[in-house]
Amino acid sequence: MKPAFVLLHSLLLGPLTWAPVAANLRTRGTTTVVPSLVHVADVDDPPFWPRIGAAVNDGVSHLPPGQPIVLVAHSNAGPLVPVVVPAVGRPVAGCLFVDASLPSLRGPTPAASPERLAHLRSIATRDRLPQWTTWWEESIVAPLFPDPQTRSMVAAEQPRLPLSYYEQQFPVPADWDRRPCGYLLFGPPYDRLAREARTRGWRVAEVPGGHLHQLVDPEAVTAGIATITADWRPAA
Repeated sequence: MKPAFVLLHSLLLGPLTWAPVAANLRTRGTTTVVPSLVHVADVDDPPFWPRIGAAVNDGVSHLPPGQPIVLVAHSNAGPLVPVVVPAVGRPVAGCLFVDASLPSLRGPTPAASPERLAHLRSIATRDRLPQWTTWWEESIVAPLFPDPQTRSMVAAEQPRLPLSYYEQQFPVPADWDRRPCGYLLFGPPYDRLAREARTRGWRVAEVPGGHLHQLVDPEAVTAGIATITADWRPAA
């Protein structure tokens, strides 16, 4: 059975960030699911990762029993992949990280480095973070989107994550990466992580662009995803 693609959006954004790529994959005849993770952190009750795993499992529950999936994670959804793999209850043919943070090789993965956590604490209000697109100067944010309408729609989905989300650690179950893994890079600062992925023996490719390039050039990003994952099938 051909794997379905499960596109995981950044917890700071929403499923619309994957909508154009999902449409392109479906046009190619590939079953594609984009679970919404927007509300998993509505309650300030860590750990959040069990609810994320459950949300993804719910999102694929309509697929035929036993249908394999390929997990495709963007940005800060990357460290969640190891906990999603056992949560979905079906074969995972491979895991692709798209301009994404990586799980730790050993031990739990901190949701944020000490330096970043200190910065996030400085911008939080009543233990909630502002929406992600307000973290940066307009000159940085505007080029991430193809047009004002897309920006408005994506911005409207943004949650205000609790600071406690970034104070948690994500477990890394043993052997989660025994299946094929890959990395699709858009550009700095994720080039360092793409190099690390290559040292792990993963397939690495680049589609140059900004951090939300899946919105700007979904055709090229879809092609990059398809190329890396072309022969991924679950182990017999």
